[in-house]
Amino acid sequence: MRITSLFRYVLLFAAVTRVVTLAMIPVGVTTSAQDATGPLTPPSDETHVHRVTTTEPAAVPPPMPPAEIIKVFAEKEDQYLRARIRYGYKKTIKLTEFGKDGQPSGEYQVVLATTVDSDGKVYEKTVEKTQSSLQYLTLEPGQLTAAARIPAYPLVTAQLAKYELRFVGDERVDEIDCFIFDAKPKFLERGQALFQGVVWVDKKYLEVVKSYGKWVTDLGDMHAPDLPFVNFETYRENVEGKYWFPNYSRSDDYLHLQDQTIPVRLVIKWAEMKPLERSAPPAAPNSPAQPR
Repeated sequence: MRITSLFRYVLLFAAVTRVVTLAMIPVGVTTSAQDATGPLTPPSDETHVHRVTTTEPAAVPPPMPPAEIIKVFAEKEDQYLRARIRYGYKKTIKLTEFGKDGQPSGEYQVVLATTVDSDGKVYEKTVEKTQSSLQYLTLEPGQLTAAARIPAYPLVTAQLAKYELRFVGDERVDEIDCFIFDAKPKFLERGQALFQGVVWVDKKYLEVVKSYGKWVTDLGDMHAPDLPFVNFETYRENVEGKYWFPNYSRSDDYLHLQDQTIPVRLVIKWAEMKPLERSAPPAAPNSPAQPR
């Protein structure tokens, strides 16, 4: 088992990132590293780090042209997007408020499972939810599940022309050696949100295994109404040895009230991913960035 303090966690990103905010929430530890064909180890739920990439050029260029790396991983993103709509899952969404002592002061959790109706349509069905103990956030029906619908594959081939992609360094994520690319929209649009952040690409297989960032339009950052969550750190899991699907995503932010600021956290976990059972073939996705 590998135990990692927040100090080491920050140092790990120092070559290509800088720490912007360290929260009031207490420091925890990460869990054990896992094989490259399994899920990447997500950060401890007690670790709260907000990162942006450096503007400095990478000290050491990659061994192959960045454009070639981008082309290969984008083609694999196309493949994963097509495969993702054929798989079901169980999704757990947890919203937590923290008190002045850094401990959880209120929580709400809902569990969804994909279901196929008689017409072959796939939808998410609520299978479990807890009694809310949230003190400051009041959720409308479906508001939390809407907040968890974040596009999974922004950098597919059809979308590459909309981005400025820049190699910024490399890093070992769990047991996987990765290239790191910064993604920034060339132009902001009104009708389509675009990804702005960082992706980690497996050096050996040229597959995106992790991302950190937000979705933006020319009106600003995208987030669910009345919820502050903007930046998400997302880890992926290798499914059946050939697809990388999201399995853990987390966003830390603050709820700003008139007389106080409340740290809040949204965690989304996907589990039990397996092919859907349906007689008709799945419809093509509406957007190259869907589904989640």
